[in-house]
Amino acid sequence: MDITIDTVRIPNAPVEKLSAYFARPAAEGRYPGVVIIHEAFGLTENIKDIARRFANEGYAALAVDLFAGRNQVVCMFRFFGGMFLSSMDNEAIRSLKASLSYLEQHPNVDASKLGAIGFCMGGGFAIAWACTDSRLNVIAPFYGVNPRPLAAVARSCPVVASYPEQDFTAGMGLKLAAELDRHNVTHDVKVYPGAKHSFFNDERPANYDAAASADAWQRTLAFFEQHIGG
Repeated sequence: MDITIDTVRIPNAPVEKLSAYFARPAAEGRYPGVVIIHEAFGLTENIKDIARRFANEGYAALAVDLFAGRNQVVCMFRFFGGMFLSSMDNEAIRSLKASLSYLEQHPNVDASKLGAIGFCMGGGFAIAWACTDSRLNVIAPFYGVNPRPLAAVARSCPVVASYPEQDFTAGMGLKLAAELDRHNVTHDVKVYPGAKHSFFNDERPANYDAAASADAWQRTLAFFEQHIGG
C-alpha cells in the first residue's frame, strides 16, 4: 500500500513543541486512527517503523514525540514520576489527549474508530489514558506498568496486551488481566515465555525476540480489526 508520511505539530498541547510522525494510506478516505506512544528511548526508527506498518494495514498512525524540543533524560524522570504519583492526570496524558484530538479532527480519520499502542513507559501511559478518555475504542500496551488504583481499569476500553516473562511487568500483566476479568472488560493479555523487556524493539538485539514480536503483532492487528477495523 502507498503511504504518506509527515511530521506534524500538535495544537493545544500542554507543551509548546509537541510534534508527531504521521503515517497514513495515501489514497483519499477516512481511516481508523492509532496513537503510538514510544518507550523511554524516544521517537526512534523502531517507533516510526511501527507507524508505517500500521499505515500499510490501513490505519492513520500518529507516533507522538513526547520529548520533542526538550531534554530527554529530564522528561523521562518527570514522566515516570507522574506515572507513579498521578498516573491518570499528568503532562504525558494531557499530551496524548491533545494528540488524539488532532487525529479526531483530521479529514482522513474516522473519529469513531480510535486506538492507541504503547511500549514500556508508553504502555503504562496507554493503560492509564484509557481509564480517563472514552474516545479510545481499543489499546495495546506492551510491557507497561499498571495505573494506580488498578480498579480504574473498570473504565477502560478493550485491551490487547503483551508482556515478557523475564521482566517485572509480567506480574503486572497478570494482575491487569485479573482486574479486567473482574470488571468484564474485553481483553487479550499474553505473557511470552523466555521473552525480555523491549522484546518488540528490533533496534535492541540483546532483547529482541522475533517470534514473540511476530505473534504479538498479529494478535494486536486481529484485535484492532475486531474493534476499529483496518
